[in-house]
Amino acid sequence: MQRKLTRGRLLLVVALLVTIASGLALRRYGYAINLPFVVVKYGGSLLWGAMVYWLLAAIFVSPVRFGIAAAALLIAVAVEFFRLWHTPDLDAFRLTAAGALLLGRVFSPWNIVAYAAGIALALAVDCALSGTRRSA
Repeated sequence: MQRKLTRGRLLLVVALLVTIASGLALRRYGYAINLPFVVVKYGGSLLWGAMVYWLLAAIFVSPVRFGIAAAALLIAVAVEFFRLWHTPDLDAFRLTAAGALLLGRVFSPWNIVAYAAGIALALAVDCALSGTRRSA
């Protein structure tokens, strides 16, 4: 089954790419421009949660946005709890840049709060833009 690149899907992919670029920029330059620790640390987590939402929304373009948000939250929470599982190979991967970005290193319930906020923010933006996107 081939998925059609509709205007709506394209906007979701653009939102995904902008969110990823913002998260990488925050991680790379946040401290350099003297942003507070809490902004860099939890802003990155907020953007990571939004990224999960945009990814699922782009894959499963659907008018049921709350279902996408719930699935994004479930994935984000699962990834956070996955940080409690340790094996030598997994811990070695977590020490790489890709491992830190994808899986993180240390479990924190505050990350779950930030993920939920990011998902809620992405959902709100998606709903706000949906009138334009869904009618196109």
